[in-house]
Amino acid sequence: MMEPAILVATWGDGLFAVTGDGRTQEIAKQPVRGLAADGRGGALAIVGGHSLRRRAPSGEWATVATSEFELSCCMAVRDAIYVGTDDARMLRLSHGGGVLDPIDGFDSVAGRDAWFAGSAIVNGQRLGPPLGIRSVAANSNGTVLFANVHVGGIPRSVDGGRTWQPTIDINSDVHEVRAHHADPDIVAAASAIGLCISRDAGATWTIERDNLHASYCSAVAFSGDDILISASTDHFAAQGRVYRRPIRPDGEIVAVEDGLPAWIDGIADTGCIATNGSTIAVVDRAGTLYLSTEFGLAWSRGSIELPAPSSVLIC
Repeated sequence: MMEPAILVATWGDGLFAVTGDGRTQEIAKQPVRGLAADGRGGALAIVGGHSLRRRAPSGEWATVATSEFELSCCMAVRDAIYVGTDDARMLRLSHGGGVLDPIDGFDSVAGRDAWFAGSAIVNGQRLGPPLGIRSVAANSNGTVLFANVHVGGIPRSVDGGRTWQPTIDINSDVHEVRAHHADPDIVAAASAIGLCISRDAGATWTIERDNLHASYCSAVAFSGDDILISASTDHFAAQGRVYRRPIRPDGEIVAVEDGLPAWIDGIADTGCIATNGSTIAVVDRAGTLYLSTEFGLAWSRGSIELPAPSSVLIC
């Protein structure tokens, strides 16, 4: 069985493909973010802020489209690619035309005028990202789309992106949304107030925080029958922890162990937990990569430290 390649995008030093104890730099000296599967065995990424690129299964990268907008995240849904921006716009690329067209319906989401940029005061300075789309997701059959606005909740669309409706209190301060790979009704989100779970395709949400050492959650993913969630005291915390919760309604949140450190170095931020089949990759703020090929029942630590990561994907 071929060993999976772990793609790690970084905020300033390009993108690395990690296999075993080695790494190859496939993109250099540029910010890369928003890694996502392309639905064809390859990957998508935002490069340099304005370029949407696709990685072929062979490892070759090609530009799919460019935009005047500052791009933040992307996803492939059937024959379309949806791209979020740092000023909270939604764009769509259809039929490989090379043009990212704005989706006008996203600009008229109810409650949009109450969205705001998340920030914090650190050492007397206000720090934080702009108001923008932090992550996007689609349910397993592609009928419902989700956009995680920071800070603006999780608007969803049930008509292919033409219209959008708000779903969760914007003050939940959501940092990532993910949909289950097989059940179209199950969606999870990482928020500043805990783990958010929907069992009706994002129409309603419940918030869980019992057993978390802190409620500030940054990354979320599905692995087998579990939801994985990272938590810390805040975005700038010196350490974080990864937890799991069974998808079934009566499950409880417990810390992931079995070789994963109780505390990772800094947080595992948005996009920094990836899964593919039985394989899980977690990368912390320090660039340490942790890998499990057994649904998290055993873990190994990469021997190579990576530059500050923005996202991770398993190919």
